[in-house]
This record gives sequence, structure tokens and C-alpha cells, in this order.
Amino acid sequence: MNMMVASLVFVCLLTIALATMLWSLGRTWPIRNKLLLAQAVIGRPGATRVKKRWAFLTMLVALGLGILALSLADKVAGGPGLTFAGLVLGALLIARGVAGYAAPWRRLFPEEPFATLDRKTYSPLALGLGMAAVGPLVQLLDLAARGPARIGLELVTSASQLVLALAYGCGIV
Repeated sequence: MNMMVASLVFVCLLTIALATMLWSLGRTWPIRNKLLLAQAVIGRPGATRVKKRWAFLTMLVALGLGILALSLADKVAGGPGLTFAGLVLGALLIARGVAGYAAPWRRLFPEEPFATLDRKTYSPLALGLGMAAVGPLVQLLDLAARGPARIGLELVTSASQLVLALAYGCGIV
């Protein structure tokens, strides 16, 4: 991951971290009341407020993932452990993005405006952040792998490009 992409990923995750930090302090920014905030970010029927503990944990995770993204772009930091962590991060984000379009996910989180925001914003953002983390790492591993593993890496790269093309084609991203 180059530093420009890592910086963009970090800014997105930092924004999420700041919003969830405010929610953990009892603020509702950028939404006007607690009920609407819960409906916009939780999406489960019956949710009336964002739980402060979960908001705080989400803030820590988002901030940690942003720092991980910057570390992946650092030429000095690194090693197999960091590369593996980046691949896991990307895979989890891609899985979250894909899950947002699945029927079981829709049944679990049917509440509006979450359902619409998830389809138009949250899932595409997760897909984009996941692709940003996985794509360059897969290419880096591809350079190191010569042989049968290379075919698998090419399939992952092609699948990533296909998901992005479908997302753009459907007007999701």
C-alpha cells in the first residue's frame, strides 16, 4: 500500500473513530437525536440508543486499523506479521462490505435509515477500504511467489477487481 492510499484509508477510519468517540461521550453528532442515531448506525429493530461501551470499542478498533494502514505503507516497518495483519484486515472489510448486500444481513438489520445507508455508504466504504488494504499486499506477495501460489494470488487480485467493477457498474461506489 502506498502512503497516499494509506493516508486516505487513515482519514476515513479517523473520521469514524472521532464520530464514535463523540457517541461514547453521549453526543449525537452528526445526527440530531439519540433515537435517529441508533436507527442510522445500528439498524436493528428496537434499537433506541448507541451503547457508549460499544461506541468506545468501535473507536479504538477504527483508530487501530487506521494506524495499521499507515504502518503497511511505511517502508521501514513491516515483516510477515504486519503483512498478514493487513491481509486479515482487508479480508474482514471485504467480507463486511459483501455481507451488506446479502439477504440474511438485510433481515438482521432492516431498520431505516440504516438499511439505505448501509447499501449506499457503509458497505461500499468497507469494500473500498478492504480493497485498498488487500490489493497492494496481494501484488507484493505475487512478486515473491513464483509457482502454484502465484495462480491463487492472481485469482484473488482478479476477484478484487471484479468486485470493484461490479460496484461501479451498479452505481454503488
